[in-house]
Amino acid sequence: MRKISVLSALLLTACVTINIYFPAAAAEKAADEIIKDIQGITPQKTEPKPKAGLPDWQVGMYRIIDTAINTVVSSAQADEADLAIDSAEIRQLRATMEGRFASLQPLYAAGFIGIQADGLLAVRDIESVPLKDRNQVNKLVAAENADRQSLYQAIANANGHPDWAAQIKSTFAGRWVTNAQAGWWYQSSGSWKQK
Repeated sequence: MRKISVLSALLLTACVTINIYFPAAAAEKAADEIIKDIQGITPQKTEPKPKAGLPDWQVGMYRIIDTAINTVVSSAQADEADLAIDSAEIRQLRATMEGRFASLQPLYAAGFIGIQADGLLAVRDIESVPLKDRNQVNKLVAAENADRQSLYQAIANANGHPDWAAQIKSTFAGRWVTNAQAGWWYQSSGSWKQK
């Protein structure tokens, strides 16, 4: 009996719990990449900063000190969390959304549609949309929202965590607003605001 309780205690202490945390920073980076790709925004090139004008002997000394420190102290690098955003389903959704963006852009610019707090699109004021275009605008918004929801789930699935879909949606919600162009409308604290 004593052997069983010792074995049980040993097994209980050997249990290891691994918590997989949602990689929020990686999700923001992935959201920005996807949104900019959909909207056809190319990243702006930044001019390289001029190097500090240190004398050659000083640069050499810093290199020697750096090498000595790296020899004595081993570097420990944590793997940066990454979020997979490349699967057949994700590529298909991105392509569809990119194709639809040309039709949505004038609607954003006219103020007919806006980004809700949850990151989905909404027709802000259906009465302001010309009567002949209302049905088409509603269809575009519905299709975009369905694809956004599918994209969030596809990203969660591609990362082996279908339960992350809500967190991915929440991350994208903020990034849609951040990446919105000037003049577009978005919801904040229950009211519409123009960027």
